[in-house]
Amino acid sequence: MRLHDFLDYWARERPEAEFAIAGADSMTYAEAASLANRMANRLVTLGCRKGTRVGLVAKNTAWYPVLYFAASKAGVVLLPVNWRLLPSEWLGILNDAAPSVLIVGREQVAGAEEIRGELTCVEHFVAEDGEDRRGWQSLDRWLSEGPAVPPEVEVGPSDSLYQMYTSGTTGAPKGAVLSHDAVTANVVQVGLAHPVSPGDRGLVVLPLFHAAVIPAAFSVICRGGSVFVLDAFDPEHVVRVLDDERISVATLVPAMLQACLVTVRDVAQRRYERLRSIYYGASPIAEETLRGAIDAFGCGFVQSYGMTEAAQALTFLSEADHRLALETRPELLLSAGRPAVGTVLRLVDPEDVWTTPGGSGEIVARGPQLMSGYWQRPQETAQALRHGWLHTGDVGRVDEEGYLFVEDRIKDMIVSGGENVYPRIVEEVLFGHPAIAEAAVIGVPDGQWGEAVKAVVVSRPGIVCTEAEILAFCRSRLGGFERPRSVDFVDALPRTATGKVLKRALREPYWVGRERRVSGA
Repeated sequence: MRLHDFLDYWARERPEAEFAIAGADSMTYAEAASLANRMANRLVTLGCRKGTRVGLVAKNTAWYPVLYFAASKAGVVLLPVNWRLLPSEWLGILNDAAPSVLIVGREQVAGAEEIRGELTCVEHFVAEDGEDRRGWQSLDRWLSEGPAVPPEVEVGPSDSLYQMYTSGTTGAPKGAVLSHDAVTANVVQVGLAHPVSPGDRGLVVLPLFHAAVIPAAFSVICRGGSVFVLDAFDPEHVVRVLDDERISVATLVPAMLQACLVTVRDVAQRRYERLRSIYYGASPIAEETLRGAIDAFGCGFVQSYGMTEAAQALTFLSEADHRLALETRPELLLSAGRPAVGTVLRLVDPEDVWTTPGGSGEIVARGPQLMSGYWQRPQETAQALRHGWLHTGDVGRVDEEGYLFVEDRIKDMIVSGGENVYPRIVEEVLFGHPAIAEAAVIGVPDGQWGEAVKAVVVSRPGIVCTEAEILAFCRSRLGGFERPRSVDFVDALPRTATGKVLKRALREPYWVGRERRVSGA
């Protein structure tokens, strides 16, 4: 199936139903389908053929999700770029992908102008307010002119749909190429774990350039629901929207949930009458934060574990699992859940041999949602997909009921005195301290042990805590080699656009001029 098949179906079945709302802009399914056709025809007119890359640098808008469907119809490969990066970083991604067309939002035009002369492959520049800019085509004209019928392009399910660059938390970003088959399979998988019905309204506040576009937007649209699009995260505004705008489902990350709980005074007093479920993932969540969110919002919760290379999700911790965890199985709140339909997980050792039951190993996966490969990186593709399994780079274990417990990133592992320390285990302990709102654990140079464990923490507002108190707290809860040797207090942890902690940024100051003994992210 192709992604645009869903849009065309609902445009036929529910043409006047709400498709998207973003500020003062709104559109129906019929309008969205016509808009997708106009945009697709314009791409074809510019000379785009099947497989042509089309770059996109913009904040969330009502037309942003439509462009995915337009790319689907035109057979081009959409290249959504993180607008929060520096223009020099856009340059590296764009020149790697070599798009012939670049579309930018109103606020990104100045940044694109900075690098325009170095964009070697871009032939056509399109801007949201390009009417009065020399050398730019007007996106507004694209949205209002041209034939509203589908272009005559044969697009197959195995064709590439988009190329999404990894976040770069563990190294240079790589372009993961996802086919229609992979994306639509993951849409179905997410839909089974987090059901949406026609007429439901989903909140989109996570950036649409990210893999979270699948649960936040596609899984809602492909079931006939509508999306309420925000272009930035503000806790007060998000809480108000969840309460006042008839939101049925929402996709958030743990850092957003934490911010809503900490900064919005009346978060637990609002009613959220239509809110049925919140889907979350992308980073670990403290048990206290999750319990607080469940109490405050009074709805179901679904967690996913996955990555860009798997479209979005490999496993789910279901609403039923969350209820069971709160009633009798609290350890399940530390789990990433069980595999999505059609997905198989294995744990392997460094030689790719399956580990013994109950043991830890690298998580590898098979399923219909896996990427085709990394753009123009055959060796890295072969390494990531060796033997037909996606090697996630994460270490985990699986219990006797099939629940996956992710222990850490292999590249985040700390080697201290010859012992392997998995930061996530230490972080789970730190999350249990009443004064700690956020925590990250890294390895820093140590003359005796090679690496020493360091905790970097954000304190809860109004609570004073010392390094000595935290070290004492850990002493009775962790093995000697796992305990932090020092604690840094910071106002905030550096994060990606979707809330993943940038441990590389935390480590860099300590490793300047040194070569790490273990591979670093």
